[in-house]
Amino acid sequence: MIVFVFVAALLSCAAPVSAYIGPGAGFAAASSAFGILVAMFLGFIALITAPIRALIRFFKRRKAHARARVRRVVVLGLDGMEPKLFEQYLAEGKLPNFQRLMQQGCYKRLGTVAPPLSPVAWSSFSTGCNPGKHNIFDFLTRDRRNYMPQMSSVHISSHRRTVKILGKEIPYGAPEMRGLRRGKPFWTTLGEYGIFSSIIRVPITWPPEKHRGVLLSAMCLPDLRGSQGTFSFYTSKGKNAEHTGGEQIHVEVKDDVVDSYFVGPPGKDGKPVRAPFRVMIDRATGSAKLRIGKDTHALTPGKYTPWITVEFKMGFRSKVSGICEILLLSTSPHFEMYVTPLNIDPDAPAMPISHPGVYATYLSKTQGKFATLGLAEDTWAMNEKILDDDGFLHQCIEADHEREIMFFDALKKVKEGLVVCVFDGTDRIQHMFWRYIDPKHPGQKGQCPPDRQRRKAIEELYIRNDKLVGKVLDQTNDDKTLLFVISDHGFNSFRRGIDWNRWLIENSYMTLKPDAKPGAKYLANVDWSKTRAYCLGLAGVWLNVKERESQGIVEPGEEERKLREEICAKMNELKDPQTGEAAVKRAMDSRVIYRGPFKEEAPDIIVGYNEGYRVSWEAAIGDITDTTFCDNVKAWSGDHCIHPSLVPGVMFCNRAIDADAPRLMDIGPTALDMFGIPTPDIMDGKPLRVLNWGQKADTGTALPPQQKPEAAVV
Repeated sequence: MIVFVFVAALLSCAAPVSAYIGPGAGFAAASSAFGILVAMFLGFIALITAPIRALIRFFKRRKAHARARVRRVVVLGLDGMEPKLFEQYLAEGKLPNFQRLMQQGCYKRLGTVAPPLSPVAWSSFSTGCNPGKHNIFDFLTRDRRNYMPQMSSVHISSHRRTVKILGKEIPYGAPEMRGLRRGKPFWTTLGEYGIFSSIIRVPITWPPEKHRGVLLSAMCLPDLRGSQGTFSFYTSKGKNAEHTGGEQIHVEVKDDVVDSYFVGPPGKDGKPVRAPFRVMIDRATGSAKLRIGKDTHALTPGKYTPWITVEFKMGFRSKVSGICEILLLSTSPHFEMYVTPLNIDPDAPAMPISHPGVYATYLSKTQGKFATLGLAEDTWAMNEKILDDDGFLHQCIEADHEREIMFFDALKKVKEGLVVCVFDGTDRIQHMFWRYIDPKHPGQKGQCPPDRQRRKAIEELYIRNDKLVGKVLDQTNDDKTLLFVISDHGFNSFRRGIDWNRWLIENSYMTLKPDAKPGAKYLANVDWSKTRAYCLGLAGVWLNVKERESQGIVEPGEEERKLREEICAKMNELKDPQTGEAAVKRAMDSRVIYRGPFKEEAPDIIVGYNEGYRVSWEAAIGDITDTTFCDNVKAWSGDHCIHPSLVPGVMFCNRAIDADAPRLMDIGPTALDMFGIPTPDIMDGKPLRVLNWGQKADTGTALPPQQKPEAAVV
């Protein structure tokens, strides 16, 4: 409590402050007595050394600010903002605040990375490095021991230490949670020079890392169940069933009452803990009431509840809490109710979600409950047709609104230092509504009745972002603040999927077992003794290399190199028999395009797709179908997993920048340079030449030059 009060006081201080799809996760357990004693000792040491450390920080900060050209750098991230759409809406006069920012400073297209996936791109933003140095190449990687998918950004071990008491093994301590992104974020370097940073929802910042400042984690932060987001759909029609990204729970309606349960985290026996609830239906109005323990909440058809706290008993005097929103879909003729994934409760986090740990609680106490799940907008509930357009848009708009409150709180508190905040709505809405702006898309008709289709959702999104930029400009309109508005990549249509595993079979690179079962996931049907290559994840293709993979057969070295070149050449020639179009702009040898100690961890071949194409949904999880090409008819109709030259991001600045081809990985080095801090040798990014406040702005829309694809990513 003392720590919370101290941090709250720090953040509310008026004076300038030195700038402020995957495996389960474990949950922190109670510390042992020994751990408490150690913590008390370390706390005592920290207390008596605090004056010395404060003095050191003061002189480092003073030295850094003496060379600084600005007092504050602000980065507003709009994940996935597409330059072609921006330029269209700008020409139509719909984005006056972006126009104002361009006139004051500049606008340029921003070079991204290969592959242009959010975890890869934002990791390059934060570290200033190409993926070969930060070790993130996709959402997923593969377990070399068994070819199963696993999260690429974090390692979570359920193993806990035990102590034997009276002949019984008693577990204690917390499971291991270890981030796999390598490289040092540029805000950590700032902190080493005494400069404070506020980092809000930047992807691939979980588990949270210590630095001089505060941080709220984002992408890949799990839900309370340890998944990347599992929704629940309760219905009196049909039986229990699985949905991709969720589950269907059958309920019975008896005397207008439904008794069921929320599904929580695993208990001591490994089975999910349940929390019972009761729904009482009012037939006259079609509404209902939900009772959880002693609390009652009103349910109105078609309207989400506020965040509701759900507690799960984990053992004797032990419990964890999560939060969810509930949408009553129908009470007649069938009862139907949707429950969002159970987010970790920011008031009492079951695992670390911020730095310091109390920061999430501070935000919750000052603004109310908020979504903590890394991918909070439930795209799979929409793909599975549980949510319609309005049901999904609510989540996107609400998440951005929650983030806006956090962002402006940081802008108010941080008068000197770095503020970074990333908004996800641009990415999520374009993923799910692109079909409405692409007349050629197979899912163009939409997923709900015409009168409920939100065909202008993307245009309205850009207009909302324009209003956000206007508010930010009002808060940063001074010559001591450098403002960037950026996106990590652009966007394009996803019309056709490619099953690379079927293609590998047809080209004699993969062989299935004689008893292969239809629909088996995770490459379960593959005969590894006769397979030289396989596809798993969104980024590309792996080779089955001997002594690297557990059942590898490809000889490392020359045979491996020639096989990569051969497969790349064939992929580059692949045409879609239905459209006659080239499906791949360029397949790239990862050993050529990446530099650094971790390039061997990348998929061997990174596929740079052409516009309209992407790996199929089935191939991404190792489910092998009967055809190489298929239509994408899901609501998820837009994507950016194509060649990086086709999906550059955007960069706006409130000062003119003299650079023809700025890159995402240049933003961090530029921030360091503006604070008078040299760029670390490990970084691939270079400081951009930022002109002085008021110098003539360059309002051009310069594209990155047409370099070789290999050069574009490093």
